[in-house]
Amino acid sequence: MAQAIRHGVDWARAQALAARERAAFVARNPASQALAGQAAEHLLFGVPMHWMKDWSTPFALTVAEASGARFSDADGHDYIDFCLGDTGAMFGHAPAPVAQAIACQATRGYTAMLPSPDAAPVAAELARRFGLPFWQFALSASDANRFVLRWLRAATGRDKILVFNGCYHGTVDDVFVDLVDGLPVQRDSLLGQVYALTEHTVVVEFNDLAALEAALAGGDVACVLAEPVMTNIGMVLPQPGYWAAAQQILRRHGTLLVIDETHTISSGPGGYAREHGMAPDALVLGKPIAGGVPCAVYGFSEEVARRVERAKRAAPAGHSGVGTTLSANMFAMAAMRANLEQVMTEQAYAHMFALAAQLADGLRAAIARHGLPWCVTRVGARTEFQFGATAPRNGSEAGAMLDGELEQIIHLYLLNRGLLITPFHNMLLVCPQTGAEDVARLLAVLDACLGELA
Repeated sequence: MAQAIRHGVDWARAQALAARERAAFVARNPASQALAGQAAEHLLFGVPMHWMKDWSTPFALTVAEASGARFSDADGHDYIDFCLGDTGAMFGHAPAPVAQAIACQATRGYTAMLPSPDAAPVAAELARRFGLPFWQFALSASDANRFVLRWLRAATGRDKILVFNGCYHGTVDDVFVDLVDGLPVQRDSLLGQVYALTEHTVVVEFNDLAALEAALAGGDVACVLAEPVMTNIGMVLPQPGYWAAAQQILRRHGTLLVIDETHTISSGPGGYAREHGMAPDALVLGKPIAGGVPCAVYGFSEEVARRVERAKRAAPAGHSGVGTTLSANMFAMAAMRANLEQVMTEQAYAHMFALAAQLADGLRAAIARHGLPWCVTRVGARTEFQFGATAPRNGSEAGAMLDGELEQIIHLYLLNRGLLITPFHNMLLVCPQTGAEDVARLLAVLDACLGELA
C-alpha cells in the first residue's frame, strides 16, 4: 500500500504532480528530446557522463549557452541557475575576467609541461588566502585528494586514512566506505573495485569525538580527510567546539588533517577553515577555483611540505604516481589567476552572502507556512533544505532524510518554470550575478510547489 503521508507530503498528490510535470517537460522540450535521441546512438547511457542521466527529467536537457546566473536550452527556454554546475560555476558562468584570460592564453599555448608566468602569482595568492605556504596543482579535486593521500602516506609512513560516514571527496576509491550497523562497509555503488578498502580506510561518524579518539589510538592513521562541513549527503554542520577538540585529538596521535574545501569555499575567500580559525596540515580545492575551467589545487603547511620533500628525495627515481601531464597547464593557470584576482573577491562574497541569507529565510518561511517537518542549513553562499525537522548531526542522520523521488518532483516542477537547483539533493547556490529578484522568483515558485504537495 502506498504511503499516504511522506515527509509531510500527501504522496498521492505528489505522484499525480510528478506525472503532470513529466508530461509538461516532454511537451516543452522537443529539441532536447531529439538531441537526446541522437546522443543515444553513440554515447554510453545516451549522455557524456552516466550521471547526467540521473536528473529529474525524462531525458537530458541540452544546454545551449550559459552566462552569469543564467543559461538557455536547445529549445530556447531561459533559466535562472541555482545549481551553477554543482559549485563548478559558483562564481557565475563564463565570468568576464576568466573569459578574457582564456582568450588571451588561447593564442599563446595551452600546455608545455613547464611553468608559465602565472604559476608563481597564483601560488602566492593561494598562500595568502588559505594560510598554507606551499602548493601543487591537479585537474580535479578527485585527483588532488588522491595526490594528497599518496604524499601523506609517504611522508608519515602510515598506511591508513580516516573519513567520515557519508563523506564525499570525488572519485577517490579510498573514501567509499560507510558505517552500516556500526561496522565499516565498502559502498555497493562503487563499480569494479576488487580490493578491500576497509583494510586501509577507517570510518567514523562526523561530530563524534569519542569515536575519532578511539579510531586514532592505534597510531596508524596518516591523515583525516574531511570537509569542514559535510555537504554531499545533505549538509551537516560541525557541532560547536567540534573542530577545535578534533584538532587536539589529531595532534595528540600524530595524525594530519586534510580539509577538502571544494564545496565549502562558499564560506568566504579563504574557505571555511580560514573563516573559522582551523589549522589544517593540507587543503584541497577544486571545481570553481579556475572559474569552471578544469583545475584543482592542494597546499601544505611548511612542516608537512618538508616531510613530503624528504619522502620524495628518499624514494627511488621513477614515476611517483603523483600528477598528470596536463596538471598545471598554462590554460588553467591563466584562468585561475584571473578568477582569484578579479572574481573571487570580498565584494562578490558579500553580495552572495546577502542573497543566500534572503534565500534561507524565505525557505524557512515557506516550509513553516505549509507545515512541513523540514529544516534549512546555510554555509555562506550555499543553502540547502532537508526532509527532517531538525538539522542532522552526522552522515547517518542526513542519509535518513534523503528522498530521491520527492527531490525529483520538486526539481522538475522548478525546472519547468525556468529554475534549476542541484540534483541528488536540495542544494542551492547564488553567484555574483544572481539578483534579489531571482531569489524572489525561486521562493515564489517553490511556495506554489509546496502548496500542491502539502
